Amino acid sequence: MAAQPADVLLVGGGAIGLAAAYRLAERGARVQVVDASGGRGASWAAAGMLAPVTEAAFGEDELTRLNLAAVPVFQRLVAQLQERTGHSVGLRTEGTLAVAFNSDDRAALDRLTDFRTGLGLSTQRLSGAATRALEPYLAAGVRGGVLAADDLSVDNRRYLDVLRQAAQAAGVRFVAAEVTGLLRGGSRVSGVRTATGAELTAGAVVLCGGAATGTLADVPVHPVKGQILRLAVPERLRAAGPVLTRTVRGIVRGGEIYLVPRPGGEVVVGATSEQQGHDTGVTAGGVYELLRNAYELLPISSEFDFVEARAGSRPGTPDNGPILGRLADGLVLATGHYRNGILLSALTADAVVALVAGEPPAPVWAPFSPGRFSADPPRTAPAEPAAAGLIR
Repeated sequence: MAAQPADVLLVGGGAIGLAAAYRLAERGARVQVVDASGGRGASWAAAGMLAPVTEAAFGEDELTRLNLAAVPVFQRLVAQLQERTGHSVGLRTEGTLAVAFNSDDRAALDRLTDFRTGLGLSTQRLSGAATRALEPYLAAGVRGGVLAADDLSVDNRRYLDVLRQAAQAAGVRFVAAEVTGLLRGGSRVSGVRTATGAELTAGAVVLCGGAATGTLADVPVHPVKGQILRLAVPERLRAAGPVLTRTVRGIVRGGEIYLVPRPGGEVVVGATSEQQGHDTGVTAGGVYELLRNAYELLPISSEFDFVEARAGSRPGTPDNGPILGRLADGLVLATGHYRNGILLSALTADAVVALVAGEPPAPVWAPFSPGRFSADPPRTAPAEPAAAGLIR
């Protein structure tokens, strides 16, 4: 029996797919989300850092501008979601504290801070004593730090649950299935085919399936494995006051470690970065590395309860930037968000709505079109509405 056609069909039910589905349904579209993981992919495994300042890296100025533009859009979406559902997403606004353990770490952090300050980002250098005054449980050997007060964090799992509730309330339908191919009518994409052979048709298809997108479209998206832990601060420690009040990042043995506190006493520890294809298995070595480095940064973490070890596949691209734009008639790409999927979810959702309606996304998206990776001059798909007349 043929499924009821949708105006817009989104492949992928993570932060990007859910936010776009919600925004499209708000505009009056009949929306269907097809996702085989049940929303338990990379977004579920993430730490929930919203870090436009401490994610700013050399040579990624355009990505930094995109991440900064995403912050107020994300905050507005969160406020709306919390009002409509009555549930908190655990948004924290205390900022990120980046710390250095030795003179080499401090020199590297100073270079990054000079670069970020040059971009107009707000940073505050701190001595070792001042750093430990902000977070008293940090290791005694911390030599200094930098406070990025404009960074945020969110409980990613609460955020996904609230997004899904809001999307369902707006009429979004969900299909638990693996998409194996695209349906085409002439030069236009008209739907998808699932692993069971079912064909789902729509006025527009949006590929937002993260690291798996490259199996459906010719785009350079690759998986970057990340193992991550969740620990819980025991009540006996919480009774004395918060162990962490903000996200803390440090360099330990040349690798980055970060600790992200949750309102309920959980602490997320992440994350490894591994080129292991689509493998998402948790390894003893990965868990050991994370626990060891967490102890080096925050010795009291050895007394935390172990809750969970998980791995996910971040969707990486050659330049670490997302890919957003039309790839063909009826086909929109919103993928490759790498380490910034949660942060960019609301901004991406607005861009997807614009693209489906045949409008250009905000100018800040211009450097991130699919054509930037092509050896040939970028071909722009016709700017006609992908779902004409279906979005108010």
